[in-house]
Amino acid sequence: MTREQNQALYLRTAEVPQKVKDRAEIIRLNAHGWYVEKIAAHFNLTVQTVREVLHKWVEEEF
Repeated sequence: MTREQNQALYLRTAEVPQKVKDRAEIIRLNAHGWYVEKIAAHFNLTVQTVREVLHKWVEEEF
């Protein structure tokens, strides 16, 4: 993850819905090496939901 990508995902203090902040954190954790299963457990989500968030990020980035 580039510095610019990380800055784009930094929403901790932004006035956006929690769901958006969680998606940004999912992407950031994956970039730091967390496995999909671990991220899913951390956010109490299904593995499929985490994968969908990550796939959408990849599709929009390229």
